[in-house]
Amino acid sequence: MESQVSFNQVVSRGCGIDVHKKMLVATISGEGLNTETREFGTVTRSLTELKDWLLENRVTHVVMESTGVYWKPVYHVLEPSGLTVWIVNARHVKNVPGHKTDKQDSRWLCKLLLAGLLKPSYIPPREQRELRDLTRYRSKLVQDISSNKNRIIRILEDCNVKLSSVLSDTSGVTATRLIDKLCQGKEVTMGDIEEVYHKKIEATKEELFEACNGYITDHHIYLLGTIRGDNHHLESLIRDLDEKIKHALAPYENALERLREIPGLNRKSVEDLIAEIGLDMDVFPNENHLSSWVGVSPGNNESAGKKKTDAPPTGTSRPNPS
Repeated sequence: MESQVSFNQVVSRGCGIDVHKKMLVATISGEGLNTETREFGTVTRSLTELKDWLLENRVTHVVMESTGVYWKPVYHVLEPSGLTVWIVNARHVKNVPGHKTDKQDSRWLCKLLLAGLLKPSYIPPREQRELRDLTRYRSKLVQDISSNKNRIIRILEDCNVKLSSVLSDTSGVTATRLIDKLCQGKEVTMGDIEEVYHKKIEATKEELFEACNGYITDHHIYLLGTIRGDNHHLESLIRDLDEKIKHALAPYENALERLREIPGLNRKSVEDLIAEIGLDMDVFPNENHLSSWVGVSPGNNESAGKKKTDAPPTGTSRPNPS
């Protein structure tokens, strides 16, 4: 039997939604409403029907758990219609243990919402969310390039080309020109070494020459060419993203310049910083809330005298900084 819990009502009319990949369960309740639960699909047409149903019943507040990415399409459909949409941390609304169902979850969310017992997560404005998508994708592409460079080093080691032992950067100009030569199926000569050698290289010309002589097969040449071609494509995508991000931040160029005056911050770092925390610091009461929002606070989770570590928050929604 479902446990009965009574609360004083704070929100007049609300809706609790339990969201899944292919369906969602919504419960409405409040002043002048009979508690009603319905199921909807998650395609746009079904979400529009949900929105119309909520507006017809003059619902003012909607609450969902921040489950994966499934809440985002629902938020995008409901939020522009004037509804107050709250995204809450699933750990804060855990249902009473027992016979857990989707309908019970949505009813429980609705009950907590009406009672004013929920604290919404901070959802950045759409402009910031879109900018963050761009900067995070750019960071992922940079990581992919770095992974490819490590693959190139492993292939060179496999064919006993020891460039990583004599050069500090196997993706620099010197190494690139030598690898170009190897990828053409040609042997590196002392004349080639003379052309690329400069005084900043710690190894001698003879050591560099010996490092370039390995056992290179057509298989190695194919892999090196494919991986380097992939890197060229990734670099092109990053340049396109740089332009897109620069265009999106053009109205805030003054703020970017002021942030770049901070030692250690280049343009990319500043762009990433703005994308993550925005420019409106009023949403963060103090520096402690800001550090908690970005996931660098150590947290405090102690049990039986032992401190436990918590993973930093990720994703689009995090606890409200206020």
